[in-house]
Amino acid sequence: MKSESEKSVRTKKEDRKTSIMQTALKLFSSEGFYTTTMPAIAKKVGMSVGNFYNYFSSKDELAKEIMLYISSVLGEQLREINMSEKSVREKIDMIVKMYFRIAQERPELIEYFLRIFLSNREIFTKSCSGMVCVSDFVTELMLFFDDGVQSGVLKDQDFFSALGLFMGYLGGMVFLNGEEVLPQPLHDYESAIAENIYNALRKQ
Repeated sequence: MKSESEKSVRTKKEDRKTSIMQTALKLFSSEGFYTTTMPAIAKKVGMSVGNFYNYFSSKDELAKEIMLYISSVLGEQLREINMSEKSVREKIDMIVKMYFRIAQERPELIEYFLRIFLSNREIFTKSCSGMVCVSDFVTELMLFFDDGVQSGVLKDQDFFSALGLFMGYLGGMVFLNGEEVLPQPLHDYESAIAENIYNALRKQ
């Protein structure tokens, strides 16, 4: 068994690691992945470059860990929705509101996913092939779709077609909001987007 002191050290290291990822997230999202250096991140978190490399051996490794972190955060939110006793239609409302809320409160999470993970796939070719780095998030969406089909509410279709439709709506609206194209605040579109998604996925 690990001693209390060993557990404490491990917890502090994990907290420090999370703090580094959150700082890097903001820098990558605002400054760009390629222009943000490891020394710049280390300086921002108040750490020597040498010590920084004890947590992440390369920028590519850091990029992968950040994507796993984002997937975990979003997956946890989806898990709570999936476990609720709400109807499929209500869950769609909740997912849309959750995604838009995170886009407002922690925009760097969505920005990273849209502008770095999806737009710079070469960074993740070796470490994040397929759905490896977004498995937590995708798994929960898969469970949501499966539940909807099994209950007879959603039509039975290829999962990735449904995923593309769902994420296309959400990601598209967040992108337009980030570009300041939308005439109204993002949350004003929640009901309409949820209705559109439901109508596109429901069994006719």
